[in-house]
Amino acid sequence: MSASLGSGAPPTPQTTRPHGVSPAPATPRVWGKLAELRGPATAPHPLDARALAALAANPGCKRRALLDGAGVDKAALASKLGSPAAFGQSQFAFMRGNAFEAKVKADGGRELLRLLGIDEPGAVGAPDLAAAGPEGRAARTALALREATAAGGWALLDHPMLALEVAGSAAYLEPDAVVVHPDGRWTVVEIKSFPMIDGAADASKVGAAARQAAVYVLALERVAALTEGAEVAHSVLLVCPKDFSNLPTASVVDVRKQLSVTRRQLARLTRIEEIAAMVPEGVTFDVEGCSTEQLRAAVESVPHAYAPECLSACELAFHCRERARLAGAVEALGRSARSELGGLTTIGEVLAAARGEAGDADDPTVGALRRAQALRGEALAAAGASRIPGQEALGW
Repeated sequence: MSASLGSGAPPTPQTTRPHGVSPAPATPRVWGKLAELRGPATAPHPLDARALAALAANPGCKRRALLDGAGVDKAALASKLGSPAAFGQSQFAFMRGNAFEAKVKADGGRELLRLLGIDEPGAVGAPDLAAAGPEGRAARTALALREATAAGGWALLDHPMLALEVAGSAAYLEPDAVVVHPDGRWTVVEIKSFPMIDGAADASKVGAAARQAAVYVLALERVAALTEGAEVAHSVLLVCPKDFSNLPTASVVDVRKQLSVTRRQLARLTRIEEIAAMVPEGVTFDVEGCSTEQLRAAVESVPHAYAPECLSACELAFHCRERARLAGAVEALGRSARSELGGLTTIGEVLAAARGEAGDADDPTVGALRRAQALRGEALAAAGASRIPGQEALGW
């Protein structure tokens, strides 16, 4: 998506009617199985929108789907396996983000409402969303959304709780804010601390924010489907610091593409109970109660779909990359290379086919590899013939 962002009062977000309600969640028997996999004494690790967006980007990975569904702390698991994750938000960035969000929402959300074109915060409802537990907060949020829509006025929901069923597992999501418009439209607000410089922000950061916001929109659709007169905006309000100041500015970001991809990918996920049924009896991912070898065996018992893109999105990516390299799997080369190599599943098979030592000569993939190998040989021979005296001594 484009990272070009305007400032000032944003245009009207695009809307569509909500989709159907998600299917029923998994049965209590499945929850018991997931608790057993996680470790009976271990509290489930929450599944947030960032994790769901990453899961949607790689729906074929049953390993991540099961670990996330069971609430396993993948960062702790990766550390115990000796391959800790090398990404994550720094403490400084976390504090800076919290400080900026507090500024945007200060004084009844005056700055945020200014970006929406509202000069008087007193005219905007601010329902109390406090309740016991995530289920209670999600129910209270749904009620507040319905009441605000029926009232026909502006309302600002600060850190609402939304529920979304993913592959038979319930996820509770907490966007920065949701705005209810007088005409019944609901808009997700994402507050980020990266700057908009001259009306533009870093494309990769905007893209990540859009994918995360698309998950919130999906969850809102579930509530809107049961609310008369409600529409969910498929554009979100992205609020960031302006230039090099701490002054909030905003732009509407269209997330229809991310929403379509996320909805399709999450629908492709195998239900959690089906993956859990494949796991051998006695297997557990209890980080505190298991040895490193036991955890390694447990992780390897669940199929995965590693790709280099996982390195920026999954805590277990370095462990999966190491195993893929040891096995010589072509997945380590990337999804595009994997799709081009057809039935060749290991790098050894690819090299043997290219050298003419194996493979069917009538196979187009094998033929292409052998042509590439021949061209490489010709290029190296030409490069060797054009060398001048002294190049070897210089290391050229």
